[in-house]
Amino acid sequence: MKLVKDDIQADVVIIGGGLGGVASALSAAGMGLRVVMTEETDWIGGQLTSQAVPPDEHKVIETMGCTRTYREIRERLRAYYRANYPLTEQAADNPLLNPGRGWVSRLCHEPKVALRVLHDMLAPYTSSGRITILYETSPVEAETEGDIVRSVTVSHVRTQQLTRLRGSYFLDATECGDLLPLAGVEHVIGAESRTETGELHASEQANPLDIQSFTHVFAIDYFPEGNFTIEKPEQYDFWREYVPEPSIYPLLSMYTINVNDPTKYRKFNLFSDGQDPMPLWTYRRIIDKAQFEPGFYDSDITLVNWPQNDYYLGSIIGVSEAEKQKHLENAKQLSFSLLYWLQTEIPRPDGGKGYPGFRLRTDVLGTEDGMAKAPYIRESRRIKARYTITEADVGKEMRGEAGIRRYPDSIGVGSYHLDLHTTTVSHRKFYLPSYPYEIPLGALLPVRMTNILPVCKNIGTTQVSNGSYRLHPTEWNIGESAGYLVAYSLQHQVTPHQVYEEPSHLECFQSLIQEKGVQIHWPDGFEM
Repeated sequence: MKLVKDDIQADVVIIGGGLGGVASALSAAGMGLRVVMTEETDWIGGQLTSQAVPPDEHKVIETMGCTRTYREIRERLRAYYRANYPLTEQAADNPLLNPGRGWVSRLCHEPKVALRVLHDMLAPYTSSGRITILYETSPVEAETEGDIVRSVTVSHVRTQQLTRLRGSYFLDATECGDLLPLAGVEHVIGAESRTETGELHASEQANPLDIQSFTHVFAIDYFPEGNFTIEKPEQYDFWREYVPEPSIYPLLSMYTINVNDPTKYRKFNLFSDGQDPMPLWTYRRIIDKAQFEPGFYDSDITLVNWPQNDYYLGSIIGVSEAEKQKHLENAKQLSFSLLYWLQTEIPRPDGGKGYPGFRLRTDVLGTEDGMAKAPYIRESRRIKARYTITEADVGKEMRGEAGIRRYPDSIGVGSYHLDLHTTTVSHRKFYLPSYPYEIPLGALLPVRMTNILPVCKNIGTTQVSNGSYRLHPTEWNIGESAGYLVAYSLQHQVTPHQVYEEPSHLECFQSLIQEKGVQIHWPDGFEM
């Protein structure tokens, strides 16, 4: 290991530049703190940008159920298209402009535009020096003293140059909860057992290697008369023949097991047949050329994050570095193989095979190979928290008529189904109804450590409840509230745990975040 080049001192050190990291940096800096934030790639924004995932949101997102600044992101995205793109008059006048008209989200857009928006929001603080961002940097070591983190050493991913970061508070915004084991934070990996959590849909047996699949996303457009067939991927023959248990169809097919009835299958359509309102082509489409002046775009552009390129042959968390890199490469090979299969072998309605006119857009995601800069990670290490959210807090089947679970220590709200993608060992998956939920402060507090907080999908959830809490607006809310929390704690010379435990501080802190635009409760009688 190289010698440490220098120390950087800040009020708060944020390891990871995903949505939770950016949100916490923005709120902490807005409260007057000095922030240093790291990012493993050269793009901040995590699942919204470097992972290339349009925002998964609930159906009332336009009016409630997110923070004021998250709503600002959405407004800025639409404003950017109106100001800089030749939209049709109808598209420009649409207050709910959805540039791609993808059906997964009410706001499908290019990752590069989201990156610009996030940089613009951070600009006053990065310009003044209040926020420092260290790109292509990941944590390698943490220095602790008792229940306190003193410093975190980070390494540049290309030069391996080390830098020691010192601060009063440390926030883990990494996609896999990488800071937790380095700092000795008690945490959980993978599936808990039903005996442990009491959840209806927990695994029969606990297994730290049984985690949700992850995906290497890529972007394509389509020219019916073109031929952009890529070179046959090295692992293509394997993936072409691979049949995942308990399916009878290959993974590279247009069939998948019904998420809630494994005796049935769902057949996908690639393009609209006039009856299916949800074909794969428009699923995560980020550019609908019909919304722009004629001829500006020659084709729609879509992001391929489909059931066929979910990778679940092994975990990248809690394994050796060699094992992790093997699965990351295998997942990328799966995505290339899916593209090659689409170009050469997928059955067409006319009886032919393949669409060689699918073109890999290497420019859309800022990489040479056309894949997103980082894989889409659905599950992280999760802290052992003062309060752990379970299926009983959010799942409709377990809550019955009890409705929305309300927490006296709520620091935000969200809503999403209990969505578990195929796991690596048990191959469990489901998509279950849930109630809108609140975010309890206790789920952000480690059972022991006092100055380190999780700020994304590494909070105190179970594998099951994580399926609801892992999406874009909730991660942003968690990060934003955590940034305010450390600022409040420093201003009042208390710890976050004291804010949680002392009613007077909790009330003051909740008043603060509400003034800043954080909704902490759903309206009485609200139903989704």
